[in-house]
Amino acid sequence: MRVEELDETALLARVLPLMPTRALLGPGDDAALVAAPDGRVVATTDVLVELRDFRRDWSTGADVGWKAVAQNVADVAAMGATCTGLLLALGMPGDLEVAWVEDFARGVAQACAEFGAVVVGGDLSAASEIVVAVTALGDLAGAPPVLRSGARAGHVVAVAGTLGRSGAGLDLLQRGVLDGPADLLGAHRRPVPPVAAGPRARRAGASALMDVSDGLLRDAGRIAAASGVTLDLSTTSALGGWIADLLPAVGGRATELVLTGGEDHALLGCFPPDAGLPAPFAAVGVVRPAGPHPVLVDGRAWAGAGTGWDHFAQ
Repeated sequence: MRVEELDETALLARVLPLMPTRALLGPGDDAALVAAPDGRVVATTDVLVELRDFRRDWSTGADVGWKAVAQNVADVAAMGATCTGLLLALGMPGDLEVAWVEDFARGVAQACAEFGAVVVGGDLSAASEIVVAVTALGDLAGAPPVLRSGARAGHVVAVAGTLGRSGAGLDLLQRGVLDGPADLLGAHRRPVPPVAAGPRARRAGASALMDVSDGLLRDAGRIAAASGVTLDLSTTSALGGWIADLLPAVGGRATELVLTGGEDHALLGCFPPDAGLPAPFAAVGVVRPAGPHPVLVDGRAWAGAGTGWDHFAQ
């Protein structure tokens, strides 16, 4: 059965029962009603476009649904908040199989179960290719948000999660290695951001925090620019372990992928030296006074090709 064989109401009747929907007023009216316990709402949005952000021959509908949730709850966690609801919009061509849409909804439900999220509403539309847009809402429980602008010289740079694994999975897929290491292919198809580490970092006194979606160097540069500092990363830290782990699969590209590969959705944070790093953060560098380069690797400017993902520069 194809999408074009159903009307919107019939398609929703197949999809909504597959997703967790919990709100003061959920799907069914023109808008949802979601509680805002402390009077503020953390809000973020992200888009996945077919052939730009995913390919159907590489990822199932469930994989795309999982990734759509994961990348948004990671942004909420990067503010030190907890996700309270997702608004999900799906555009698709009429000849798309209904089974793919149902599989997508199951992937959304699986990710919601993993990350403690729920779908509170959304929209369907016709489109020339599949487009997924998700808006995530979050709660800070009365606490201030953790911004990118609070890092200061002497603070510790740390990462929760892992880096380079999604990029390594993508590298394998692009080289046609469809039967490569399952953990690396899975890291690209279904990233698992450490969402509980966001609020934990806030409570531990993190001075800056963000989701690593476009590559460590590019996102570290964003913290450096917002804070007016330089982030000096060390490959003898946890970064070295992640590089070593990738060597068997990608060889000489391991360092590049750990530093510039995107979509791992780890959390990059800065902490005062006396704060102590909450689990599972691992130190990867130190914050230095602003210099000519916003990010250094082992005290030097990165000489490799590129610093990460940019939708319009690639």
